Amino acid sequence: MRAGLITFGAVIAVIVALILLSSVHGENSAELLESAHEHSSSVILSSVVQAIGFLLLTVPLYFLFRAALARSDRMRRQFVGVILVAPLFFAISAVCTGVALNEAADEFANGEAKPTMTIEKAHEEGVSEEKDKGAKAFGEKYDSGTSPLKDCETTERQSDAADNARGDATFTGPATGFELAGRIGLAFALGYSCLFAMRVGLLTRFWGSLGIAVGVAALLLIPQFTMIFFIYFALLLIGKLPRGRPPAWAAGEAVPWPTPGERMAEELEPKDGGPDPDEDGPAAPELPEGTEAPDPETAPEPDDGSGGSSPGGPPRKKRKRRN
Repeated sequence: MRAGLITFGAVIAVIVALILLSSVHGENSAELLESAHEHSSSVILSSVVQAIGFLLLTVPLYFLFRAALARSDRMRRQFVGVILVAPLFFAISAVCTGVALNEAADEFANGEAKPTMTIEKAHEEGVSEEKDKGAKAFGEKYDSGTSPLKDCETTERQSDAADNARGDATFTGPATGFELAGRIGLAFALGYSCLFAMRVGLLTRFWGSLGIAVGVAALLLIPQFTMIFFIYFALLLIGKLPRGRPPAWAAGEAVPWPTPGERMAEELEPKDGGPDPDEDGPAAPELPEGTEAPDPETAPEPDDGSGGSSPGGPPRKKRKRRN
C-alpha cells in the first residue's frame, strides 16, 4: 500500500511539473527564452517538482525488482544499482535544465547573447523559406519588420543568438549528460524488471510488454510516457484493479502464465473427466442372491416371436399343410 501511494505521488508530481512548464512556450528559441524570462519562477518550481517526482519513482522500480528477484533465480542482484541511480540521474538533469534555461533567458534578455549566423546566411535562409511556403504565407508569418524578408533575417539571427545562449549556459552540459544516463538507466530498469515480473507471473503479458515498450520510449522519445505504466502499477499495489492482483503476489512464489498451447489443452479437456479407459462398457446388472448365471453354451436361445430359429441354434421342424 505504501509503495502504491508513493507511486501515485510520483506520477502526480511529474504531471504537475509539466503543467507548470506549459506557461513557457514559443515558436523559436528566441521566443522560448523570452517566455522563460517572464516565467522564471515557474521554470525553477517545475524543475524542482519534476526532480521530486523522479526521485519517488525509485520506490516502485525497486519494489518491482525485489518482488521479481524473490521469485526468480535467473535475475542478477547486481543490477539493483541501475534501478536506484536511473531516477536519481533524471532528478539531477531536471534541476540542471531549469537552472540552465533561466541562465540563458537572463543572458538573452540582457542582450549579452550574440549570434554567430552572418547576415548573408540569414538572407539565404529567408529566401529558401519564402520559396517553400509561398509569398502569401511567408508575408503572414513575418509582418513586423520593414519587409517580410528583413523580418525573417532578424528572427533567424535572434534564434541563433538564443541557441548560443542555451548552449553556453553553465549547466547545459551536465543536464544533457545526466538526462542521457537517466534515459538509458530507466529503459534498462523497466525492461529488465518487467520482463522477469512477467515471467514469474507478477505482471500480465500485456502490462509486462507495455512496461518494456515505455522503457524503450523513455530512451528514444520522452520519459513522461512511462507514467502510463506507473499509474497501472500503483493501482495494482493498492489493490484497485478490477480483476485483482495476479496470483504470484499472494503465493509468494513464481506462478508463470500458461502458454497458448497449455490454455488450449485445458479448454479441450472434458470437465467430467470422460469415460474410464479400463471399462469396456456399461456394467452388467447384478443377479438376485442365490441365483447363478447360466452357462452361455447351455443357455436357451431367446425367442423373438417370429417362429424362426435364432442364429447358431438348432433348426426348427416345419409343419405340413393339410389340403
